[in-house]
Formats: sequence, structure tokens, C-alpha cells
Amino acid sequence: MAGRRLTGWVVAVPMAGLALATVYPLVFTTNVALKTRREYVLDRFSPAGSWHWENIAAAWSSVGMARYFLNSVIVVACAVAVLSLFGSMAGFALARLRFRGSSALFLGVLAALFVPFQVIMVPFARIMADTGLLDTYPGLVLAYVAQFLPFTVFLMTSFYAAVPPEIVDAARIDGNTAYGVYWRIMLPMGAPALLSVGVLNALFCWNDVLISLLVMPSADHRTLMVGVTSLRGQYSDDIPVFASGVLIAAVPVLVVYLFLQRRIADGVTAGATKG
Repeated sequence: MAGRRLTGWVVAVPMAGLALATVYPLVFTTNVALKTRREYVLDRFSPAGSWHWENIAAAWSSVGMARYFLNSVIVVACAVAVLSLFGSMAGFALARLRFRGSSALFLGVLAALFVPFQVIMVPFARIMADTGLLDTYPGLVLAYVAQFLPFTVFLMTSFYAAVPPEIVDAARIDGNTAYGVYWRIMLPMGAPALLSVGVLNALFCWNDVLISLLVMPSADHRTLMVGVTSLRGQYSDDIPVFASGVLIAAVPVLVVYLFLQRRIADGVTAGATKG
């Protein structure tokens, strides 16, 4: 009993420290956002004497934050829809359809997961400029699809590979084509994994700065995270307003995570065990 209790403490203490390290930046940012500039200069770590919501209003109305928020919603929604469609189709094909080169193609998907965007950034920007996709919504959507499609295909392939093959065989005996098997059987069965990977892709796209900054150079088409960086330059001497902008960008992600954290965990472990 004593050994089990000691083991529990050994696990609980580091986890509590990790949770505190994760929550503290959000608490600190919220506290700074509700301070006046004078309160922050005098003591940045003390609790706010009174809550100054006008900082959030100033951050929202300045440098086009409302427009940046709308840009992020449009781009993220379109990118997640395209990623979900093509990722699920490719995952089904690689998991259940045997064709020449399928194994090599799957290995190529795995290899693409290990290529950082910084490595392909220069040729990528040149291709985008040559095709006229710079500073356009379709250009940024395609950039996100290219960046996160290998991750989506890998998770969906792992999930579909865990589906009992008897289900697919029964559907084929009933006269379904490969498309019919995907649309009528595999797509509904893969809905939980598809929702999980959709949430993960939405978080990835929403938090991105580098790709968005490269593809959307003009101020009118910036996404929210890029807008927060421009807010830092304009309000370098007014940290509470900048912290309010960071809070505006973080709240949607926090809300999504709180309501869909189980789905996110399922997405990470999709296909880890055979059903």
C-alpha cells in the first residue's frame, strides 16, 4: 500500500507541475490584459486592482483585428474541409485498396511528416508567386492542405487499417464498388477519427504564423495570429493592450480544447490498437 501511494505521488507531482506550467501563462496574460499601463509598469506580477475591459475593446478595434479574426475563420474552415475530404479518401485507399506502389506511397506520406516547412519555404514561396496564389484565400488554404495533409492521411490510414476486413468484404459482396464502400461504410465509421483529426488540423491552422505571414503579406488578408504580431509592434509601450490581443487569439483555441479534448486525444491515438 505504501509503495502504491509513493508511486502515485511520483506521478502526481510532475503532472501537477506540468499543469501549473501550462495554465500559468494564460492566467498571467489575462491578469496583464485587465491592468492599466501604469499598473503593469509598477508591478507586472501583482493582481489587477480593477478590471479594465477597455483594453480588450482597444485590441479588437485596432489594426483590423476583427477582419483578421474573420480571415482566420474563413481559411481554417476551408482548409479543414479540404483536409478532411482528401485525407479520408487517401486513408481509405492506402488502408484498404491494394494497388501497385501503395506501400511506397504510404512511406512517402510518412517521410513528408518529417520535412519541416522551413526547408521548403523558399521554393514554396516561388511556386506560389508564379501561380498567382500569393495574397489569396485559395493560396493559403492550399498551403495548409499541403502542410497538414500527410498528418491527416497517416491518422486516417491507421484508423481504417484497424477496421475489420470482414466489413469491407461484406460490402463488396453486396455489390458496392470501392467508392460505394468508402461512401456508405468507411466514411460513416471513420466519423469519430475524422472529427478528431479535423479538430487537430483546425488548431494547427489557427495557431500558424509562418505560413500565413509568407502567403498573406498584405494587411487586409492577414490571419489573426499574424495580426497579433502586428499589434505587438503598434503597442510596444502598451503591453496590456497587446496582452488583450493575445487573449483574443487564445480564447477560441481554449474553448475548442475544453469541449473537444477527448476527441483530440482520440485523434492522437487513432489506429494505435487493432479493433
